[in-house]
Amino acid sequence: MLRSCPRCLAWGMLHGGAGGICAACHQFAREHGAGQCAGCGCLQPVRKQYCRLCWNQARTLGKESGEIRHKAGPMLHLDRVRQHQLFFANMVSTRGGTTTPPRRFDRRGGRTKPAPAPVGRPRDRGTQLMLLEDLRRDYRRFVEGSDTAPDNPWLVWGLYLAHRRAEVYGWSRWVRIGVNRALTIVLSCHVEGEMVSYSAMFSGLQGLAISCDRVAGVLTEMGILIDDRRSPFDVIVDAKLTGITPGIAGPVETWLRALHGGGPRLRVRSLDTVRLHAHGLRPLLLDWSATYDHLREVTRDDVLTALNAVTGVNRQRTLVSLRSLFGFSRKSGVVFRNPTSGIPVGEGYNKLIQPLPDREVQRTIASAARPADRLIIALAAVHAARSGGIRAIRLDDVDLGNRRLTIAGRTRPLDELTRHLLLEWMDYRRTRWPNTANPHLLINQMTAMGLTAVNKHWIDVGCRGQEATVERMRVDRQLEEALTHGPDPLHLAVVFGLDDKTAIRYAANARHLLESAIEHTPPPTDRDR
Repeated sequence: MLRSCPRCLAWGMLHGGAGGICAACHQFAREHGAGQCAGCGCLQPVRKQYCRLCWNQARTLGKESGEIRHKAGPMLHLDRVRQHQLFFANMVSTRGGTTTPPRRFDRRGGRTKPAPAPVGRPRDRGTQLMLLEDLRRDYRRFVEGSDTAPDNPWLVWGLYLAHRRAEVYGWSRWVRIGVNRALTIVLSCHVEGEMVSYSAMFSGLQGLAISCDRVAGVLTEMGILIDDRRSPFDVIVDAKLTGITPGIAGPVETWLRALHGGGPRLRVRSLDTVRLHAHGLRPLLLDWSATYDHLREVTRDDVLTALNAVTGVNRQRTLVSLRSLFGFSRKSGVVFRNPTSGIPVGEGYNKLIQPLPDREVQRTIASAARPADRLIIALAAVHAARSGGIRAIRLDDVDLGNRRLTIAGRTRPLDELTRHLLLEWMDYRRTRWPNTANPHLLINQMTAMGLTAVNKHWIDVGCRGQEATVERMRVDRQLEEALTHGPDPLHLAVVFGLDDKTAIRYAANARHLLESAIEHTPPPTDRDR
């Protein structure tokens, strides 16, 4: 939030909601107690009887007189402070040099803070029972400075666990400071037997620009976190079934949960598949809710009428979803008859794939701005790797000595181009994040301090706006293999690990392109012979 700091009057980015202060004043308040400033008379945290604003003005006077580099330079000018020069937040350096970049939190004499001593879980010395168990602590009312209890054994234990996790995951200095600040807010008043809910913690930390997930990891290790967040599946179900009559919404919800969780003779579907099913059937369910009260009232004519309103791929997808819904409901006894029985889905219409022009690939390569983009392009254009396979590549999957690379469980020979780009990326990765513990090959600023893989959006963002995307280059590589070595489905299945139907589809596409090229090629003349 951009506004003026109530303590030093500096304009800049503040934290902590409406009563927030700048980062420098927050650190100053943590190191010094409150009192009346001997210079301006304000009731603020003071160091040697002077507030931070007076110290900044004395430092400015010292710079003007040339005595700022002296250890006691600012102290010699504190009695000369008669007014205050306003400034922007986080831009005042207290180190005396002009080339040193501004710091949000100044180090004490240049010395790093010692690591906390190893501690264990606090001993239970008796618990004061809560009067109302459902009453949860409101961390938004926490006042940093007056409510901070550094001697709380739960806070001491939490800070030690945070330091240990920071060493393991390679957290940056600013992440460590943010997590320690959040633990101070959450655990300063913590007592034995109390649990911390994620929603209450999030409401108290959302204005401080601190990652709640890292704080939640520490609290989970302590065993005091209640994760009351709603799952993405529940959010999808509530959004897609809103406004549908209960007699229809109930069986549909049971079917979606079975798809997502699996069951007897029912494999687990991904969250994206469940979302597509629910999104495609929502218009039909809303129409049927206006007429019927239960799913068993839907007839075959209703299904045919709904299918006649859509064509092409949408008709096939709708019918597949309806057959799955009514088939599951028939087995579970919700409906007596399956109204979709005997309705053919039909063969899927496959669009003829055209080869990708080389100029489009070169344009995508020229637009690669991030260090990892060229490697991503090579993995898609040379090895036909999907976005999910690229994200899942680990460091153990790269065997530079034997020139082998494992993608999605399949080991492939490593060509010279990909090997060169791999070495470039690994040098950059080692230089940029030397302390990361993430086992994945591709990482970014967020995942470098954890163990998760990058998301799909990060993989595809380098090709945004280009014709040659990651998926398009993968498809073009498989089509090029079929055009070069002949439309042989078995060869494609062995090289790329495709299933039978996909390999046959690529072979048929390549055969059609080759036959069309032969038909349009003019016969040779006598001069050509």
